Amino acid sequence: MKSIVSTLLMLLFSSSPFADELHEGQMAPDFTLSDQYRQTHSLDDYRGKWVVLYFYPKDDTPGCTTEACSFRDNINAIIAKQAVILGISVDDISDHEAFSKKFKLPFSLLSDPKGEVARKYDALLDLKIIHFAKRHSFIIDPQGRIAKIYRDVDPQTHVAEILEDLKRLQNTK
Repeated sequence: MKSIVSTLLMLLFSSSPFADELHEGQMAPDFTLSDQYRQTHSLDDYRGKWVVLYFYPKDDTPGCTTEACSFRDNINAIIAKQAVILGISVDDISDHEAFSKKFKLPFSLLSDPKGEVARKYDALLDLKIIHFAKRHSFIIDPQGRIAKIYRDVDPQTHVAEILEDLKRLQNTK
């Protein structure tokens, strides 16, 4: 019985069998979503810039707040790397607006209520009765290609990891 439960949990919380479809070097899937201020953003709008695209489960929860505030606290270092930050979750625009205001987040939080974009990036946990974005991140290069994929994200250390990888990636281009 214990092994059946373990297997079911592993299947539920692991990446889908299609995760191999996304890989570093391929074009990042495009999208168009609205942010907390009801402004529309497409990935194509950021061509020519480095993009840190991070998916997160839920506004104003402990891990998501830690990660968002870490991006906020390091915004100048990220801007210095000519990068922009885009956060995506399945929360609605009003939740994003409240979260952004509460923590003074200086970047866009995009609403993906049906999880369509999260699904394209294999970052959707779909339990049929409820769905969440998985905590996955991507660095997308100025040409729109996936430069780095993060499937195992620690909200405490992730931004330092992003900054180090941006430095490395930009030095190899």
